[in-house]
Amino acid sequence: MITNTPIAALNAAGMPYETMQTYVMIMVALVIVMTIMDMLHKKSAKFFFESANKAKADAVNKLSAGDKIGIATSTIVTDVVSAGEFKNPVRRLVHLLTMYGFILFNAATAVMIFGANGADATLTQVWHIGAIMLAVGSVWFWFVFKVDVAAEGNSPFNIDLKRDAFSLSLMATSITALIWSYNGNSVGWEFLLVILSTVSLFGGVYWSKFSHMFFKPFAAYDKRIRKADGSAENLPTLSRDEPEQQKRHSMELLVDAPMDMGLGIKREKPNHY
Repeated sequence: MITNTPIAALNAAGMPYETMQTYVMIMVALVIVMTIMDMLHKKSAKFFFESANKAKADAVNKLSAGDKIGIATSTIVTDVVSAGEFKNPVRRLVHLLTMYGFILFNAATAVMIFGANGADATLTQVWHIGAIMLAVGSVWFWFVFKVDVAAEGNSPFNIDLKRDAFSLSLMATSITALIWSYNGNSVGWEFLLVILSTVSLFGGVYWSKFSHMFFKPFAAYDKRIRKADGSAENLPTLSRDEPEQQKRHSMELLVDAPMDMGLGIKREKPNHY
């Protein structure tokens, strides 16, 4: 299966690459339009600009261009490329499988279609590996790490289309693509399911979490900037073990207390249902 691509079979069945290219461009246009609509609805761009201006006004330390480039690089490497915000290594693995599977699958699809070469052996393998990674990551997330399943004890089959549209579309796109490839039925029901799944994924951006992928790096960068320039979102920057804090009268009974005091550090994951 992994040596054959349904894209080449689709072309051989009579669908020109130009038609496929038009479809891909429509999907890209949907993502752009839906993301802009989401930004206008949630006022995300306005929030980031206002937040940046407020942080600049409250800044204690002046950051140079080099500092900002270093923070941007650190954000890309830690928060984007390696998903460093996930402290649970298994959860991070699930995220990386899904993210890189999505990138490989869609990149290979675009290169094959716009290069009019759906039979390229290397791209075919990348396409299948990406689809498999995406399927494994999205299904793993759904049954193990989805919030209402992991933290609230709900059944993974308890579906809310508005809440779960993104996850369902990811699973459907990857699984139907693999079925389409395995069966080799280029223009059959499998192809129809792939079309429906991708339209749901890219056309449902406004109602799903898809657009948060674009906002997340900016939010991570803004958080690092605030920490570096000392603005700290108007939150306290002194911790209990610092001398300035320990001199306060309210800290009299806590001066010698350990930093990890309290039974809260022994708490278990809330999964006793």
